[in-house]
Amino acid sequence: MEIAELLHTHWEGVKDIYLQGIATKQATFQTEASTWEEWDKSHLAKLRYVTLIEGVIAGWAALTPVSGRCVYAGVSEVSVYIHEDFRGKGIGAALLQKLIIESEEQNIWTLQSGIFPENLASIALHEKHGFRKIGYREKIGKMDGVWRDTVLMERRSKIVGQY
Repeated sequence: MEIAELLHTHWEGVKDIYLQGIATKQATFQTEASTWEEWDKSHLAKLRYVTLIEGVIAGWAALTPVSGRCVYAGVSEVSVYIHEDFRGKGIGAALLQKLIIESEEQNIWTLQSGIFPENLASIALHEKHGFRKIGYREKIGKMDGVWRDTVLMERRSKIVGQY
């Protein structure tokens, strides 16, 4: 398993994995994948990775800023998606650990995630890496005409942004 910087050349594989996540109806409210240009603009350039197994993209992870306000410059939202053929093999854990280490090197002090409460695997993955549940957003969005909640999770760095 190799973790590499996510590049434009990885986009088709990354998009395919994202579409698999959309199909589960447990990963995102989105109903279609964006273009590379939209995705590239919305995610932090230095904090996006793919896992390659024998040249195949097995998963990806990236950070999105939560706000354009300078006071929140050290707060980002986590995305981790694993190809359906590679789930349960530790790829998500490796990617999330890489994001944590690299984000702290980029002066990110808080990572957060909004996860559907039914997505127990993602909640467990985040908890294993030091995230804690801080609440939930009730009926934050509709999927197929049904209001859905998300569990809010965050991880505060113990080394960045300390007094």
